Amino acid sequence: MNARERYAAVMHYQPRDRCPIMDFGFWDETLPIWQEQGYPAGANPDLFFGMDPQWHTCGCIMGLWPPFPGLQLIDEGETEVVQQNDGVIVQRGKFLGSIPRHLRHTLVDRDSWDAYYKPRLRPDDPLRLPSGPAWEMQLAEWTRPERDFPLFIEGGSLYGVVRNWFGLERVSEIMYDDRPLFEEIVETLADVVIAVLEHVLGAGVRPEAASMWEDMAYSGGPLMSPKLFKQILVPHYKRITATLNKYGVDIVFLDCDGNIDLLAPLWLEAGVNTMFPIEVGKWKADPVEFRRRYGKDMRLMGGFDKHILMHGKDAIAREIDRLAPLVEEGGYIPMPDHRVPPDVRFEDYLFYLNEAKRVWGKGLDNIKPTGRPE
Repeated sequence: MNARERYAAVMHYQPRDRCPIMDFGFWDETLPIWQEQGYPAGANPDLFFGMDPQWHTCGCIMGLWPPFPGLQLIDEGETEVVQQNDGVIVQRGKFLGSIPRHLRHTLVDRDSWDAYYKPRLRPDDPLRLPSGPAWEMQLAEWTRPERDFPLFIEGGSLYGVVRNWFGLERVSEIMYDDRPLFEEIVETLADVVIAVLEHVLGAGVRPEAASMWEDMAYSGGPLMSPKLFKQILVPHYKRITATLNKYGVDIVFLDCDGNIDLLAPLWLEAGVNTMFPIEVGKWKADPVEFRRRYGKDMRLMGGFDKHILMHGKDAIAREIDRLAPLVEEGGYIPMPDHRVPPDVRFEDYLFYLNEAKRVWGKGLDNIKPTGRPE
């Protein structure tokens, strides 16, 4: 069974040889710090760690086009002030930086939407819809009958990018002070996503899943009221998932950090049927509890508390064993609940990966060995 077949079998509760061994990835600083602990400099992490193919995604332009120019505005030594490609001015650290600090926003009201953002979100923009020799080469690769890796297609974002463009405080005001503007932005984003999906899927591409991103929750719950979420976002999620389903794409996973308890059932109602990365956090999200609550209709990816990777081998082994029955049931691909931070010791991550291969991967010899340099 190859990685493409294995992913599809797991997500549809069908017989399979083992669970995919996948990961979310690493902080930018993690691998350089691990070099001091034995990780070979220049090694390809997928090859070295011996995981299944990771995150092959159709390269589709569903965001702002053209993007704003990325510019360094002020060099502050350890930090810098930059204009991002989404038009937001932020201050960010150059090393071990966390979330950038928003300083100014180009999008603040309807006038700035009409002037700077709406023109960059034309669903029929020919530069957004791929064509030509490069597209034909991509299409040939994505539609190969013998393709052996799972392929994902982007499904867009209806809140996360809007929050970034406005900033959290302003987008929260806009939803109430100018709801028609917020609704227009959401509808425009959905129109862009559907136009690109129709173009790519209509050309014969059949990915194993679609991926969405929102990041619209924190430790206390959602950043948008469930009432407005259901009124404004759910109808457009349904438009997107209906387009995907029309072409046979029935696995739609959504990346949202934070406490998603109040939003998960609404996403499921809208056809978004896979939660990722199931961030554990202080609210103690748990994939086992999600399965008990929502049954097999909701698939799951993630849910291994990354902090456990810092607590030693015994704690790691216990959590791998605890999740094993859910892995065996199917509809679940375990992995750390976010990118692995540099606080995790290299040797403990290797232990986690080898133990996961033994338990979740059933120790089969079709798993690539850990520790193979590029």
